[in-house]
Parts: sequence; structure tokens; C-alpha cells
Amino acid sequence: MDLKHTHPTHIHILRASTNDDAPDLIAIGGDHSVDVLFVADTGCRSIASFHIGSRVTAIAWSSNSVSPSSSDSWSIELAAAGDDFGLHLLTKKADSEETVFPFGGGLSGHHGKVNDMTFCGGWGEDSTRYVATVSDDKMLMVWDLHPTVDIPSHNHQAGDGRSVTPSRPQPTAYVIPFSYPLTSVTAHPSTSKEFLVADCRGSVFITDWRSDPEEEDRSHLRHSSLVELVDPHASAASVLGHPAQWSGSVAWRTDTTDIIGAVYGARFSIWDLSNLRGGKPFVTGNTFPEGGHRFRWSPTYPEYFAISTRSPAKGALIHVHNINYVHAQPTVFAINPRPHSTEDFDFLAMRGIPRIAAAVGRNVHIFTIGVDS
Repeated sequence: MDLKHTHPTHIHILRASTNDDAPDLIAIGGDHSVDVLFVADTGCRSIASFHIGSRVTAIAWSSNSVSPSSSDSWSIELAAAGDDFGLHLLTKKADSEETVFPFGGGLSGHHGKVNDMTFCGGWGEDSTRYVATVSDDKMLMVWDLHPTVDIPSHNHQAGDGRSVTPSRPQPTAYVIPFSYPLTSVTAHPSTSKEFLVADCRGSVFITDWRSDPEEEDRSHLRHSSLVELVDPHASAASVLGHPAQWSGSVAWRTDTTDIIGAVYGARFSIWDLSNLRGGKPFVTGNTFPEGGHRFRWSPTYPEYFAISTRSPAKGALIHVHNINYVHAQPTVFAINPRPHSTEDFDFLAMRGIPRIAAAVGRNVHIFTIGVDS
């Protein structure tokens, strides 16, 4: 059954939880808040709303989150970025109010738009301790949310103007510089050491953020990166001086660290790390002529991936591909006609037929990509 939820403001960011205990939760970022939706078979409803006071530019789920469908003692933990470059840790438990903990603002954090963020991969305790952010300022920052050293911080103002002193130590950041603005960062649950980082010019880095930059033997490191992949078409376009905006969306396939997918401009690329080919993709294909915006793998059926565009030229569309038939025409899902466009989308981690949640204007549309056989 297709579902629809209307938000009070335009929706800019949408991220679905992939946690086993919270596969039916979606976070949406609007003009000034992050809302969490609980998805059931017959409808969806908001179970938390966090006011951060600026337009949301990125959201990441913590593995601490537990859905009301899994436990009466459910809890939510997210990180979010605003267009004032500030970061926020958002928490709520079933028996308590929403809590917004700001960090990373001012001189200590980014000084450009935060385009993406993710919690550290892995299954251990560190998976909720570290969150990585990437920005137009060419920096990858890995934030320690539970530092052992308490650095004094400035007071923050509550929504009613009251000054609020943070109740926990301010997170500290490990900074890795890159040469160009960064568009994507993602972690894989099977590793706690590496991030997948993409820049706006078609380069994709697997970055070992735990490597010590002061080590004497740095011959294997470049920005602490172990592997650099290249999208030749995006690189060529940027060298010629006409890249399709600062864009590029990259994702790790959920069931293996060897397969990486990305969309740059009007083409998508897929790399196989078991056959590097000099860093070039093993397969490329055409997508939206106006330029793709977001690349996502399905967490439950990893052979499926989907691509969206922000262009309203043909309405709000999403293309779904099967990697086993990667050169076949994609299945096209038309959500709304022109002049609507897909602002963001994600696969849900709910079992059964894969579902997609898409943000179009002020609405979230949730639909399946197949039918029961």
C-alpha cells in the first residue's frame, strides 16, 4: 500500500534507518526541524520533532535507535547539520522529551555547507561514538561524541532566548583535508576504520581515518586514503571547466565492501574493488540527462539500486536498476508530474518487498518497487 505524509515545511533531506531494531523509522529535515516518522502498513506518523532553527542539510542515524515496534522502551538518536554549518545530536526516549545538543559550530567546525554525514561503521560501541561530516570547505571531520577531555564551550541559546550550558563535553574533531569540495561520506557496517568519501570532481576515496598522519611510513597514504577511484566522465568534465554543479552521490553496497556505486551528472558508475582496473569503474550507464542527484542501494535486496534527480523537467521520478541486468532500462517510478521534483529519497530496511520513501515538496511518498508474487 502506498503511503503519504505531509510535513509543515519543504522537505530537504530524507534518511531511513537501517538498524535491525528500527527498520521502520524515517528522518526528514525541513526548514528548521528534523522529524522522525514511524512507518506501519496502513500509515505513518511523527513520533519526534527536533527544532534546530536552521534548514537541514544532512542527517545520520545512530545504531542506538530502537523503534516502537521493537520495544516499548524505544529510543531515537540522530545527528543533523544545518545551513548555518552547525551540527546537532538529537535524542529522545519513549518516556522523555526531545533533546537537542549543538556542537561543531563557530571556529571549531565546518565553514562551508555540510553536504553529508554518517556514524562510524562496525558493530561495536564505537559505532555510536564517532560521526563523520563532509563539507564544501574540503574537510572530512570525524567527531568524537564522547571525548575523554572536556573542552570548555560557549553557552547556547534555547529557542526562547534562554542561555543553555551543554550538559556534556563538547565533541572533538579529527580533520582530514582534501583538494576539492566533498559531497558524500558513508560507512559500512562491516568496518570501523574506513569511510567512503566523494568529492565534486569525480574522485572517490576509501579513507582510513584511524591512520596516524604522523607515522613515518606514509607511502601508502594519500589524505590517509587507501584507494582512490575515479569517474572518468566527471573528471573530464571538471577539467574542461563545466562540471554539472558541485554534485556526486556515492554509496557502498550493503552486503559487501567490494561494490561501490555513484552518480555524477548524467551517468552512474559502479566499481568492484576485487578488480580495481586502475581505479576505473567496471560498468557505467546513462541516467537522467538533466543530471542525477542521489544514489542508493537497497539494504534488504542489495542487487537493487536507485537514482533520483532534482530536475523537474519530467516531474518527480526515481529510476530503479538491478545490477544483474545493469544495462537494461531501469524501472521508472513517476511520483508526481511537472513541476514537482524529487528532493531526496531512501530505501527502507523493512522486510518484504523493497520500499522507497521519497521527499517531494512538503510530502513524503512511500511505495513498493514490486508486488507480491
